[in-house]
Amino acid sequence: MKPYTKSVFRLEKIADARFPTRFGSFRIFGFVGHFADRREEAVVLVMGDLAGEPPLVRIHSQCLTGDVFHSLRCDCRDQLEMALEQIAADGRGILLYEHQEGRGIGIMNKLRAYELQDQGADTIEANEQLGFAADLRNYELPVAILQYFGLKAVRFMSNNPEKIAALESGGITVAERVPMVAEPLAQRDFYLKTKRDRMGHLFEEALSEPPIA
Repeated sequence: MKPYTKSVFRLEKIADARFPTRFGSFRIFGFVGHFADRREEAVVLVMGDLAGEPPLVRIHSQCLTGDVFHSLRCDCRDQLEMALEQIAADGRGILLYEHQEGRGIGIMNKLRAYELQDQGADTIEANEQLGFAADLRNYELPVAILQYFGLKAVRFMSNNPEKIAALESGGITVAERVPMVAEPLAQRDFYLKTKRDRMGHLFEEALSEPPIA
């Protein structure tokens, strides 16, 4: 994983529009990061006035299977909806939606990884068997976008310590970590245990209780 490096690139705002949702009214922004070796896109939902106390912020990686198709193999949709609900309840905040499907390997490779997981591999082993690192995401673009909005400190909604480190190394203070704990489900226990035990994620509360004998 490459959390954050200060490589030279250009941030371009593409669009800014009103965006009503069932969670409340946001502004929706489109951003493109023009890097020396790649082009990255992100969609950003903003609610309320971001000035003053650190606002709630969620960096959410695209998950077609979870966000759109309600997959129970992961907790992505749950975290997405929790983040929008919490921002709406607070009346202010940012949800930054990154196009880094499958921890950066893309949707087709993610489906190939599903096949390997069905044969017993965990998410890390599946990626490695396909020739990828466990996590290919980086957070240069999100850090630049938060800086664009003038944020120096945030209340960060995440269980991922590497995301926290990425923000801190990019000059964004994490004033508070807000846990994102999804409903315990047996279908995603193995996925969450891999995150906890092999990637250091902070959410053992999200694991389901063993069945009563």
